[in-house]
Amino acid sequence: MNEIIYFNPVLLIAVPLALAFLSPLLGLISKKSVKYLPVAGFLANTGIAVSLIPRAIEQTIVVRIGGFPPPFCINLVAGPAGILLSFLIAVTGFLVALYSLRYINQDGEEKYHVLYLLLLTGATGVVLTGDIFNLFVFFEILCISSYALVAFFGHKAGIEASVKYLIQGSVGSSLLLLGIGFLYGRTGTLNMAGIALFIQNTSPGEMLIPLFFIITGLGIEAAVFPLNAWLPDAHSSAPASISAVLSGIAIEVGLYAVIRMLFTIFGVTELFPVFMVLGVTTLVIGEMCAFTQQNLKRMLAFSSIGQIGLILFAVSLATSQAVAGGIFQMLSHTAGKALLFLTAGYMILNTGSHDIESFRGIGRRMPLISLGFTAGVFSLVGLPPFMGFASKFSIIRAALSLGNTWVYIMTGFVLTATVIEASYFFRVIQVIYFHNNEKPGLALKVPASSLAPILLLMAVIIIIGIFPGILTDLLHNAAGDIANKIDYIRSVLG
Repeated sequence: MNEIIYFNPVLLIAVPLALAFLSPLLGLISKKSVKYLPVAGFLANTGIAVSLIPRAIEQTIVVRIGGFPPPFCINLVAGPAGILLSFLIAVTGFLVALYSLRYINQDGEEKYHVLYLLLLTGATGVVLTGDIFNLFVFFEILCISSYALVAFFGHKAGIEASVKYLIQGSVGSSLLLLGIGFLYGRTGTLNMAGIALFIQNTSPGEMLIPLFFIITGLGIEAAVFPLNAWLPDAHSSAPASISAVLSGIAIEVGLYAVIRMLFTIFGVTELFPVFMVLGVTTLVIGEMCAFTQQNLKRMLAFSSIGQIGLILFAVSLATSQAVAGGIFQMLSHTAGKALLFLTAGYMILNTGSHDIESFRGIGRRMPLISLGFTAGVFSLVGLPPFMGFASKFSIIRAALSLGNTWVYIMTGFVLTATVIEASYFFRVIQVIYFHNNEKPGLALKVPASSLAPILLLMAVIIIIGIFPGILTDLLHNAAGDIANKIDYIRSVLG
């Protein structure tokens, strides 16, 4: 009988990290070959994550590093949620790296690919680590790489946006580190399961200070209102490929860390109504700000703030169905927003402008790119049969099933925000297809390496929209992994 060989989850971090260090050495031989390393690395990570999903569903994978048992060692915790998000990071990383092969052709592009590998290494580490100090380390890797990539083009707006992001991100990192210091001083351990076990026997009031510092620090990267001032400038100034990763991966990883802290570490169920209001406020403000924008990438950036608010609203309902819906919305937002930013990148290259009015009639000049943008819009707005409809419907159904008047009121705000979202997105669709350009330009030829990820994302959005049931079991396992604090502690500590 053949023995099944499983990959070690450490590889999900080690592969892109090793390639990031290998890139400068390879660049000495051939600078052109460096850009293929992220493609190969995240394709490998996709395969590793896929192989680990069945094993993680069966039992949480705990990797002990250093030969000591938790809580005395650094460890990784690869449960259904961690592996699912690692898979999401790997797939998105692969598609965006493929897109970047021809899209990024400026001087110093080898530095871009090194920073890109480090950014997604940090993101993967955040979702897999079982050690709160290493959460900070991976979080810093993600943030520092993001600061540099936002300013990659070297123009004034990008550098200014990067400095704003750096200042606010540094404040967040400092608050996070202070919170970790408070926790370590009180509990004597950095192991997340060990901290959770200690807090279980502690009065909630004793942990309010570290809770405030940690959630505020992580909330800046997650772009939760009112901590999101950095996001519109950063996402609109970065290369389209990086905007896709920042909106689709970076802020969602920050939000995942917030959710993990709330459910697993602190278990503050009594504060969930506060986070529900915070989520709805973030959603409404994000959508209203997006409605007023004339710059396409700023509109997409504010839309991401709204989506984060919707996910926070879902998980704050604190039921298994709602948390599963929130995770589903994470997947849907990543696919839809990546598709929108990648298509917007070539629309902007063709017109030389970020202004929405400059895209008049581009639907006829660039039909496939415009079709991809339209599919992303329909999914984010929540039209059937696209993926966004299934994810939003699952959240609304979970909210209404609670039979709570306060939740009904909050759901009303959510639906209102969706109408606002539809209005500004359909305005862009109208400009693309139904407004004639008095000076139509020539269509920009889109390379196959950039067009392939766009077509693949379109296919994913439609297939999962038609058959959402293929994710049901995985989503509920991931929701249980997040919401069940006792099982998390038992999996790590025994």
